[in-house]
Amino acid sequence: VTLPAMPATEQVVADYQMLRLSLKAHPMAFLRPSLIAQGYASAADLNALKTGQRVHLAGLVLIRQRPGSAKGVCFLTLEDETGTANLVIWPKVFASFRKVIMAARVIDVAGQIQRSEGVIHVVAARLTDRSDVLSRLSGDLLSPPIARADEVNRPVPTSRSAHPRNLRVIPGSRD
Repeated sequence: VTLPAMPATEQVVADYQMLRLSLKAHPMAFLRPSLIAQGYASAADLNALKTGQRVHLAGLVLIRQRPGSAKGVCFLTLEDETGTANLVIWPKVFASFRKVIMAARVIDVAGQIQRSEGVIHVVAARLTDRSDVLSRLSGDLLSPPIARADEVNRPVPTSRSAHPRNLRVIPGSRD
């Protein structure tokens, strides 16, 4: 039986589910055309921006750090298809966006560029959980239509977690 070719997005999703990485593409690469149209910068674009310049970017959360010696400052590392970006989140911003910072797998951040000793940081002012965009990559958003009469003969499954497509697309970050 000849099966249809798996779309690239599904291949990447399957790779991330099983291997936690993909050699085919980065999940953010599929979202980049939309992000560019909305005015988002990529991690590579940060090199060209000046200190104090406002920036809007999005990426996968790799690492969350809140060391005791940092006086409440949280550090986050985001990754997109071009590289990584370091976020600095001051205690007041952390308090306002705690749920997003601690739970999101994809974060949309608005902030300002800060350069210090050759290191570029984005000082976050606003963070939004955009983990929902990962579900678009699997191509499995629509569940099959079931008529009300079918529920008796074919009950709606309460959990579909056994199927590989229903696993988390991107594994959790290293906290």
